[in-house]
Amino acid sequence: QIQVVESGGDSVQAGGSLRLSCTASGYIYPLYCMGWFRQAPGKEREAVATFESDGKISYIDSVKGRFTISQDNAKDTLYLYLQMDNLKPEDTAKFYCGLARKCSWIRDSGYWGQGTQVTVSS
Repeated sequence: QIQVVESGGDSVQAGGSLRLSCTASGYIYPLYCMGWFRQAPGKEREAVATFESDGKISYIDSVKGRFTISQDNAKDTLYLYLQMDNLKPEDTAKFYCGLARKCSWIRDSGYWGQGTQVTVSS
């Protein structure tokens, strides 16, 4: 069983920075995709940035140049980080970390954490 835990959310002013952390422990596949997703009130959950085991990284356009995803690993544990700079009020959302064998599988059948709240005030 894989357990996913996020941390690092907070309330900041526009232009500020935050670093989110995610730990995924348990059996980890040799090939995987981990990603940061966010969900704002009244909106669908969207993928913000993903990291695949082959090193491929993807971002949505609205965060390119502001957010940086990175990953580390230890025995049976994966760590995923999201450095968020120049935060904007529209970044306000609950951020979730997800994991699956493929990025396209995360939404429907991935392992998820409970989320961490990011609030950006103007």
